[in-house]
Amino acid sequence: MSGRADVLAQYLAAMRAAVDAIEATQLPAIRQAAARFAATILAGRLVHVFGTGHSRMAVEEVFPRYGSFPGFHPIVELSMTYHNPVVGANGQRQAMFLENVQGFGPVLWRNFATAPEDALLAISTSGCNAVTIDVALEAKRLGMFVVAVTAMAHAGASASRHESGKKLHEVADLVLDQQAPAGDSAVWIPGLATPVAPLSSVTGCAIVNLVKAEVARLLTEAGSPPKVLTAACHLGAEPAQRLFEETYDDYRRRVGVLYR
Repeated sequence: MSGRADVLAQYLAAMRAAVDAIEATQLPAIRQAAARFAATILAGRLVHVFGTGHSRMAVEEVFPRYGSFPGFHPIVELSMTYHNPVVGANGQRQAMFLENVQGFGPVLWRNFATAPEDALLAISTSGCNAVTIDVALEAKRLGMFVVAVTAMAHAGASASRHESGKKLHEVADLVLDQQAPAGDSAVWIPGLATPVAPLSSVTGCAIVNLVKAEVARLLTEAGSPPKVLTAACHLGAEPAQRLFEETYDDYRRRVGVLYR
């Protein structure tokens, strides 16, 4: 096998192994998280979804995108998720610095009228950045049920940057393990001292979609099927556009409780 093919095989094998591990070990916790989230949504409250850095991708995978529905409230801070400039103004150095500013949680939640019926899905591969831990701690103080999506192998090899010394999985009520390796990257190349090709984007998005699918099933069985952003190929152009508008109207109505 050529070196090029071997590199591709490494990543594909690591990805399959991680997904298999999620299936083998995480489904009970995923069902438990989905049950709590469905109860929150049925109560007219919201499942907040928070992540910084590249965890933003998993946040937006939850909502809004095709195949997703209201009831989830994505929270991303541009100062910690806008990576395109890389250097200069709004650069990556500043974003990574801000991820570890202490005391961010109370400042964030002060913007919203939350309730103990709310829940938080906090996403962090390392589980060690101060901001996400702080947001989770404050959510718990406010009475919310907190679910962490993190990579336990990565967390085990990393040091908390929060002043409490805690990692995200130590704060959460329930942990969903992404099964990404320590350091996240999965491919080792002869002659290159450091690995490439992270797994957490694949596994993190897999986990949140498993949660989303189970929540949709539970809502439908409870007689409250969600309004799902759906492509025109499923419904036709005009019905899909109507559903698109209805879905965002539903989202606007639901998030209104946060500003009362």
